[in-house]
Formats: sequence, structure tokens, C-alpha cells
Amino acid sequence: MIRTLLFDLDGTLVDTEHHHYQAFEITFGRLGVVFDRNIYDSRILGGATTAIAAEFLPHLPTDARMQVMEDKEALYREMLTDLVPLPGVLEFLDLAERMGLRRAVVTNAPFANAEKVLTGAGILDRFEGIISAAELSDAKPHPLPYLTGLELLGGRPETTIAFEDSRAGLRSAVAAGLTVVGIETVLSRQEILDLGAALAVADYRDPRILDLLENVPSGPEAGCPSGHAALATAETSD
Repeated sequence: MIRTLLFDLDGTLVDTEHHHYQAFEITFGRLGVVFDRNIYDSRILGGATTAIAAEFLPHLPTDARMQVMEDKEALYREMLTDLVPLPGVLEFLDLAERMGLRRAVVTNAPFANAEKVLTGAGILDRFEGIISAAELSDAKPHPLPYLTGLELLGGRPETTIAFEDSRAGLRSAVAAGLTVVGIETVLSRQEILDLGAALAVADYRDPRILDLLENVPSGPEAGCPSGHAALATAETSD
């Protein structure tokens, strides 16, 4: 039985990627750094701040690079309005709470970003804590952020599900030994599975997620019919 749930934030709980893209476009544009959506999705999305700065701002001293990144994050926070959780998130969190599953957010974003997004979406109090990789020695795709999340909640890899949407995040959670559900916010279903996820789903309404609460999968797309019964129970038990 699953006991612990760890969630990425941007693109996994709340769709904020367009805000990030716009903030990068404006901030980097001031310095003549131009990129498109394909570059963003493949080389920026979900990445660590220091790695992004090193790749796109190599002409700047380290302190100047990080100031640019801080400016980008401040602009991003100013843009955050009308935030809503992704489809099925609220219902799934309700179910997790009824089942007594411990929950935390694990993100590469600065703590201030995560707190504002969760507050704006009305779900800050649904989690026991926020792990910000910006405060750790290693960010995703290193497994440390998810291992730190396990430590926070007293969880074990074999009884934990992680929810992710980016390459870096999927690699991090898989490397930490977790069962991973990939949300198809940006990546294709096949790429999510190729990166080691047990499931690739459009959103949290997919009943196969509920199967994982009872059965740790033995391979990609594993599941069982009992998840459909769990979904029916969840929808009628309020």
C-alpha cells in the first residue's frame, strides 16, 4: 500500500508554465538572449536555476547571472494571477486525505514561488511541507530533492508515489527509487514512460492512478481493475 505522496509543483499541480515562459522571455530578452518554445521545453523546463543560468548566461559573472535569475523569479511572482489546480487535483487530494496519506511538494522553484503558487491555488494547507531544491546542495535531476521529501515525511521509496511533468523531475524521482506518475502537461506519453514513469496520464482523473495506491507496479502502464471501483468510491463518498 502507498503511504506517501510527493508532488512537483509547476505543471504538475498548477499550470504555471506560461508564466515562467513569459518571465524568461522578458528577462532574458533584455540581455539579447532569445529562445523559442522548443528550446524552453527541452532545455529550461524543470531545470535547476544554476544550470539554466550557466547555459544561457555564460558571458556574465556568476553573481550577475544569479541576479538575472532572481529578477526573473520576481517578475514571475508578479504575473501569478487566477491560479487554479489542474483537473482532478482537488478531488485526488481529498481522497489522499481520507486515506491518511502524507503529502509534500518537491520543487526546483524557490520557496517563495512555491508558497505563492500553492496559496494562490488554495491548496497550501493540503501539504505537510515544501521541499525547495533551491535550498539544497543538488536540484533535480539529482535524486536529493525527492530523498529529502521522503525524509521530511518519514516515507520509504517502495511505498511512495511521485507526480512529475518535466524531464529533470522524472529523472530525479526515478533515481530516488519512487513509483512515478507523469502528468502529460508538456512531454508526450511515450517520453514520460521512456524516462521511467510507471504511468503517463492526462490528469488526476485517470483511474489507473488510484490502482497505484494499492498496487506498486512492476512496469510501465501497470494497473488493475480495482482502481475503477476506487474512483467510484471517491466520487460518491463526500
